[in-house]
Amino acid sequence: MTSQEIRQKFLDYFKSKEHLIVPSAPIVLKDDPTLMFSNSGMTQFKDFFLGYKTPTAPRIADTQKCLRVSGKHNDLDDVGRDTYHHTMFEMLGNWSFGDYFKKEAIAFAWELLTEVYGIPKENLYVTIFEGDASENLDRDQDAYDFWKSHISEDRIINGNKKDNFWEMGESGPCGPCSEIHIDLRTPEEKAAVPGISLVNQDHPQVVEVWNLVFMEFNRKADKSLEKLPAQHVDTGMGFERLCMALQGKSSNYDTDVFTPLIAKVEELSGKKYTGVLEDEKDIAIRVVVDHIRAVSFAIADGQLPSSGGAGYVIRRILRRGISYAYRFLGMKEPFLYKLVAVLQEQMGPFFPELEKQGKLVTEVIKSEEDSFLNTIETGLIRVEKLIQQTIANDQKVLPTLEVFELYDTYGFPDDLTRIIAEEKGLTIDEKGFEAEREKQRKRSQLDSAQKVYDWVTLEERDENFVGYDQIEAETYITRYRKVENKDGEFYQVVLSNSPFYPEGGGQVGDKGILENATESFEVLETKKENGLIISLINGLPKDAGALFYAKVNASERKNSQANHSGTHLLHEALRDVLGTHVEQKGSYVGPDYLRFDFSHFNKMTEEELALIEEKVNNKIKESIALQEFRSIPIQEALDKGAMALFGEKYGDHVRMIQFGSSKELCGGTHVKNTSEIGHFKITSEGSAAAGIRRIEAISGDKSEEYFKNLEKQIIELSQLLKSKDVVRSIEKLIEENTSLKSEVDALKKEKAKGEIGDWKNAYEQKGNKQLLVKKTSLDAGSVKDIVFQLKKEIPTSVTIILSNADGKPMITVGVSDDLAADYQAGAIVKDLAKEIQGGGGGNPGFATAGGKNLDGLENAYQKALNI
Repeated sequence: MTSQEIRQKFLDYFKSKEHLIVPSAPIVLKDDPTLMFSNSGMTQFKDFFLGYKTPTAPRIADTQKCLRVSGKHNDLDDVGRDTYHHTMFEMLGNWSFGDYFKKEAIAFAWELLTEVYGIPKENLYVTIFEGDASENLDRDQDAYDFWKSHISEDRIINGNKKDNFWEMGESGPCGPCSEIHIDLRTPEEKAAVPGISLVNQDHPQVVEVWNLVFMEFNRKADKSLEKLPAQHVDTGMGFERLCMALQGKSSNYDTDVFTPLIAKVEELSGKKYTGVLEDEKDIAIRVVVDHIRAVSFAIADGQLPSSGGAGYVIRRILRRGISYAYRFLGMKEPFLYKLVAVLQEQMGPFFPELEKQGKLVTEVIKSEEDSFLNTIETGLIRVEKLIQQTIANDQKVLPTLEVFELYDTYGFPDDLTRIIAEEKGLTIDEKGFEAEREKQRKRSQLDSAQKVYDWVTLEERDENFVGYDQIEAETYITRYRKVENKDGEFYQVVLSNSPFYPEGGGQVGDKGILENATESFEVLETKKENGLIISLINGLPKDAGALFYAKVNASERKNSQANHSGTHLLHEALRDVLGTHVEQKGSYVGPDYLRFDFSHFNKMTEEELALIEEKVNNKIKESIALQEFRSIPIQEALDKGAMALFGEKYGDHVRMIQFGSSKELCGGTHVKNTSEIGHFKITSEGSAAAGIRRIEAISGDKSEEYFKNLEKQIIELSQLLKSKDVVRSIEKLIEENTSLKSEVDALKKEKAKGEIGDWKNAYEQKGNKQLLVKKTSLDAGSVKDIVFQLKKEIPTSVTIILSNADGKPMITVGVSDDLAADYQAGAIVKDLAKEIQGGGGGNPGFATAGGKNLDGLENAYQKALNI
């Protein structure tokens, strides 16, 4: 049975059991402040479990793309070193929202595994929750009784809270669970050791294949449990492990989920995969084929590699794959991007985002490979310098701070530094390195640390967003909770009528005021979490149950929505001018400016930018009225021509924003008429990533301010130049400056020629070597030329020039080639640069350093004389 058939059989089975089959949610979570990625099948259904939203059907089934590389669920370090851990994996799941419970969930699972898939019953074991006295939780007797009708009692195992009480995180929906384990060992192995003794013991052939979670509780921030409004079923079956079981393999990597990718890696690298766990080559191949899946799906869902947040996680996964391929497969050139086509062919029919975004995914990965391989090459040079300095100082351990800087600042893999050092008979300070990493981790945690208390619920009221129609409203606080972070103590509030737009869809959240007759609080930000619109205020009202008046910052909202409507017009103009391949890949909409990222593979020309700006401004001049479809069936919106973005999760009903021919699905706030945008001005265009261009622009008040400043600058220039023809006057200045510069360069060369003869005669004999230490006011370029000439012409020489050109201290060191084994220009300049409070570097034959302390040149001079 192929993996495609296994997946389809699962969905067909649950469809026959009256489950609605839904597509996978994006792997990247854009509007969930508690998670970066979908790390389980239940992530997209959190609001249903918490009662914040009504499910589209009481029974649902799907296969969900999941990523486990951060936080509580982090499998990254295990990937490649065993047969079954992955970063990205598929979770097959069936769901009941207040419909069926334990009895039916157990029966469905047993029937599918044993009758539909034909897994021998004697290969299966199940676990149930044994209870926990500390939480006053009883043994799950119901699950035990239901399992007895399907499987012998000696195959039902009690499990502790760690294994059999499932929790989403520190807080949230949770409940007892029942795991199904499968024994894939040979008959001889089973006869020697009973399978029951290997359940949950990390045995590679006795593995959990399905977890049935019976969602009954909500874990609060104070760690207490409260009953959920209804009982739910949340199941998750590892697709890759199921394929391993049904295809008779002993490793996930031996299934057809991975074998086509492995075959391509073998072809590209010339290395043969043997499946040996401890073989570094095989580990590298497993890492590569696992990581290419995770990165490809993340990029297809809209998350580009970057230097922060979720983008940093994706970059880290990709760089881990590149690093393993570089070290153990000998792949010194980009090649991971060539695996995308194989993945597309394999999974594209079920996940259309791979087909649609294939070119973008390929280009982004190739660009990241080029960049990181260049980083590795640069890092190798830095490591070599570090090694030479360490040896020169007669040390055996590379300096900790420099090793950590290579890792932290330049992204050079620390284990690669370790390997290279060991080849030279050196080591790194492991404890010191880990201490630095821990310091960095704590700094990062401190920056993001936040303690969130439980909600305090006041009078039960409806909680509505009224901000599309009004920016002021009478309202009540329905619930509040305290939040503590590095900036102090704040309170998050939910309002019965909130005019504050919550951050989302690229648009910043509203700020404003929440006040009553006696108190006033600043609304610092507004976000959305689990369906709730949450505003952060700078204190707790004395009477939280009083009637309040909520007021949005009107000028900021006005400018933000002008910019948001501007992005819609910009998107349409880009597609008109550049082509329909253009798709939005990210945006920022604030009161000061807008940023729009889009798929396009070439730098835009000035003509294209001018035409796009003209098209947007023409739409503004047309005074097109907003047509808002606040709740429209998604298919109807798509039929009307609305743009739907890849990587976004839409509900059955959506909001569509239309300005003439511009139609987009959007939850943001907008102008009522395009004329309110004022004027649209593009301020920059550049590359955001491979295949992604970025435009920044302004509109409204900021655009008006821009042109006023421009006019002011032109008036000031006219006054300075004493001419109304500013352009011609500047052209004349440039011509004069070019002519004068040529004269100055000629004079410098003449001066340098005069100096070089004097310097040749100024070398001091030091034993069988020659040393020149000289002060000068020549510029850096002239000094460099002279030093290079001297180190060639004067044998067995060290040349040290200390310059004060333009009032800035500069030290230049040259070492003739025949002294390269004894003296390192970089080491000398580094030592002397301490006197001028500076730093620098170069190669063993030539190095320079600049500094801040001009007076320190004299100390450097005296120090140099003693070399």
